[in-house]
Amino acid sequence: MDRLTPEKRSWNMSRIKSKDTTPERIVRSFLHRNGFRFRLHVKNLPGKPDIVLSKYKTVIEVRGCFWHRHNGCKDATMPSTHTEFWQKKFAENVVRDQRSEQALKELGWQVIIIWECEVERKSFQDYLIAAIKGKI
Repeated sequence: MDRLTPEKRSWNMSRIKSKDTTPERIVRSFLHRNGFRFRLHVKNLPGKPDIVLSKYKTVIEVRGCFWHRHNGCKDATMPSTHTEFWQKKFAENVVRDQRSEQALKELGWQVIIIWECEVERKSFQDYLIAAIKGKI
């Protein structure tokens, strides 16, 4: 049973952002400090990737562990209420992510996925630089 009223739950959910999230801003700040220039949410690319580094023909997707189902992550929990709805929602998110990633690769783009939990641990920094420069 949900502890919140339907109105309060709706209000909470309406405040969840899909762009300019804290993890995304941290990654962008790191890239900018390290001399990388990029564009955001390019509409003519499949899935409107979070960060596009045209010079390197690379896109970076900063994904939330909960919404995009990071395998093995403690943050990818399943809500205890309305599980059928959530299972369907999460499955659609994963399929959409896979479709976008495949379409980008078919267009010759390198796709780098950074998970929210990786940003929190800052373990993404060395990985990101190496991946952009083609060492991974």
